[in-house]
Amino acid sequence: MIKYLNHKLERRIPEKRVFLRSDNDTRYVRLTPLTQLAIGFGTSVTLLWMTVATSIVLMDAIGSGNLRDQANRDLVLFESRLSQLADERDTRATEAAAAQARFNTALAQISVMQSQLLSSEERVRELETGIDVTQANLRDALKVRDHAIEAQDSLSAQINGTDTGTTGVTAQDMEATVDVLASALASTAAERDAMVVDAHQAVTQAKTLQVELKMIEEKNERIFSQLEDAMTLSVAPLDKMFRNAGLSTDSLIKSVRSAYSGQGGPLMPITFSTSGHLDHDSQRANGILDKMDRLNLYRIAAQKAPFALPIKDSFRYTSGFGPRWGRMHNGTDFAAPYGTPIYSTADGVVTYAGWQSGYGRIVKIQHEFGIETRYAHQSKLLVKVGQRVSRGQQIGAMGNSGRSTGTHLHYEVRVGGTAVNPMTYIKAANDVF
Repeated sequence: MIKYLNHKLERRIPEKRVFLRSDNDTRYVRLTPLTQLAIGFGTSVTLLWMTVATSIVLMDAIGSGNLRDQANRDLVLFESRLSQLADERDTRATEAAAAQARFNTALAQISVMQSQLLSSEERVRELETGIDVTQANLRDALKVRDHAIEAQDSLSAQINGTDTGTTGVTAQDMEATVDVLASALASTAAERDAMVVDAHQAVTQAKTLQVELKMIEEKNERIFSQLEDAMTLSVAPLDKMFRNAGLSTDSLIKSVRSAYSGQGGPLMPITFSTSGHLDHDSQRANGILDKMDRLNLYRIAAQKAPFALPIKDSFRYTSGFGPRWGRMHNGTDFAAPYGTPIYSTADGVVTYAGWQSGYGRIVKIQHEFGIETRYAHQSKLLVKVGQRVSRGQQIGAMGNSGRSTGTHLHYEVRVGGTAVNPMTYIKAANDVF
């Protein structure tokens, strides 16, 4: 069969001989038509494979370069966004501090104005009492005057001889009586005139005090409105932060209040009325104090929940919460230079500090509200079990211990023993601070 094929192909592909010559001998290799076809086919396949492989390598290199460029651009955008969030956080913190300062100033002004208001009310009551006494004296003086006039008329009638019922009264006695009555009448009239002037002055002063009281009430209205707006703007973002983190604000406030249940101080409800019933201003003031109390409880709760970043130096996110490589990644990874300080994200108690398989050197901190944070792959630990730590306190340094492919911090947040996304807390705090 091979000979037949060679014979058929020999017309188109003649047999070739390759001579191999040495010093002592000359040999040759016969290349039949089939052999030549096989060599040509193999060469063609080899060239085609090399061409395809080269094209694939070039396309992969070009694609990898584009992906790296895109990753670099995304990283730059992400770092820029982080910088903007940090600036916004600082701005919000400055605004909160300014609002707190304004509130303290306004509260001091309210205290002064309330003192002035109480003093004005006391003066009004004294003036009203003085007016009542003056009016009573004036009525008595008018009665005395009327009696004196009647007595004078009676004596005049007796002197003129018109009164026949009076006997044994001399003219001298009558004149002396008339002089006494005239003197008493003049004294009473003078006292009456003085009382009328005092009453007029009291009425004028009362009207002036009423105008001043009205102005004070209008000023209080403006101050209360500004304070209520300021407290609403201060409490609402914190309320939103806790809700976005999945925390019940009512349960959270109840828990914090039970731990800080002392009574007294500037946040106690106040009463400006002596009747036992709260007036409108007292109710508004108590509403403001209630919001201040809620704001203070939120501040305490924010210290006890992990609303902070565990890294304060420059870093980059390398892996987030969720499935990774066929298994669940229960935390967020932060990459930074070896030895970068690591800080506690909230107040709490260290429950574990040592080596744990996979995690390497790890610190576990138990916080309020059933929250636990974990800080893994550290190079060194600066805390021990049972130690109480504060938010922002350094607990270790970044490393590469345990099952790790490079220097980074593996940060976890667990609620009731179940891992949750740490970025939920970090993003909630970034929206406020």
